[in-house]
Amino acid sequence: MQKNKKKTEGRKYITTNKKAFHDYTILERFEAGISLTGTEVKSCMENGANLKDSYACIRSGQLTLVGAHIAPYSQGNIENHDPDQPRILLMHKREITRLKKSVEAKGFTLIALSMYFSPSHKIKVELALCRGKNVRDKREDMKKAIDVMETKRMMSGKGKL
Repeated sequence: MQKNKKKTEGRKYITTNKKAFHDYTILERFEAGISLTGTEVKSCMENGANLKDSYACIRSGQLTLVGAHIAPYSQGNIENHDPDQPRILLMHKREITRLKKSVEAKGFTLIALSMYFSPSHKIKVELALCRGKNVRDKREDMKKAIDVMETKRMMSGKGKL
């Protein structure tokens, strides 16, 4: 438990993809750097990013983030960035080839979970190797969450007996 706490310590989250936790079963997580321009970084500082429906794919040996929306910088000029352009993610080549094999062979998907500032003040993207949930899995997860809430309520003494 403390191991995960140390990893997340010092992160300042810009945005998270809450829909990904509902629609996908997360199997493995990865951290990748992202290549951004100056106005994109400034827009991220203003919390102008959105990862809803964003995913990563491998194109010509490079990991690319597709579907991420970074709003135009409010103080920018005519040379402001395109908000929906694909962005290059930075990972080691051996990690990219391993991800490519698992995505092609097993039918997994690379989904962007969150974007944050690392303790060294660099913007990072947390990716996850995911498998899509079907309707039955979503219903089971909702039932488990309801059961957990009911047991907590009963343990606190506020529930009906």
